[in-house]
Amino acid sequence: MKPTISIFFPMYNEEENIRASVEAAHQVLPEISREYEIIIVNDASEDRTGQIADELAAADARVKAVHHAKNRGLGAAIRSGLGASRCEVVVYTDGDLPCDLGYIKEALPLLGQADVVIGYRTTRRENLLRGIYTSAYNFLIRALFRIRVRDVNFAFKVFTRPVVEAMDLRSEGSFIDAEMLAEVVRHGFRIEQIPIIYTPRVAGVSTLAKPRIILRIFGEMFRYWRRERRLSRKGGSHESR
Repeated sequence: MKPTISIFFPMYNEEENIRASVEAAHQVLPEISREYEIIIVNDASEDRTGQIADELAAADARVKAVHHAKNRGLGAAIRSGLGASRCEVVVYTDGDLPCDLGYIKEALPLLGQADVVIGYRTTRRENLLRGIYTSAYNFLIRALFRIRVRDVNFAFKVFTRPVVEAMDLRSEGSFIDAEMLAEVVRHGFRIEQIPIIYTPRVAGVSTLAKPRIILRIFGEMFRYWRRERRLSRKGGSHESR
């Protein structure tokens, strides 16, 4: 039987992308689900993202708009998206569509042998500095949290309902991708990975590489590491199956 699917898009100033993202979900989800919902999380955008989200929700009951009163960050937007989801399978991806949503079709069959399916980029060109930062960050996350995946931060993650309910997420910023996977490992859930062709942003501006965002990531990483160590001492940490 086809599952029910929630897909959510955290969005900040994505007025140029929001309609295309929702339409892409409408095109793919009817083929692979018996029921679905599309959740737009507007993180206090300063453009028309919130207005368009409300228009899309008013026009189709399968679309939900969740609004933050103030800009809180990617982590808070993802937590709101997970909290608003109600279906058996939950898909997270970015509002600028970093990949074809048809990859959800490839992910679903793997959920029989895994609890989480994540994508890793096979095509992405980065400048030297960002490439060094990305490689160092992935190495650090693997070393600290036993997360053995190829691409920690890529915004294509498919969760089963038990995983969504088990994760105790607290990050407000961009450490959230690593925190989700650390929680998956801590609870002993199984991860599968699929290769994905990355689609570069064609509209809007990413804010994730700003220095203050990077500093926030490392602050949240340290706090989670301390929390995990406390849980581990209490017997609450488990290796991934």
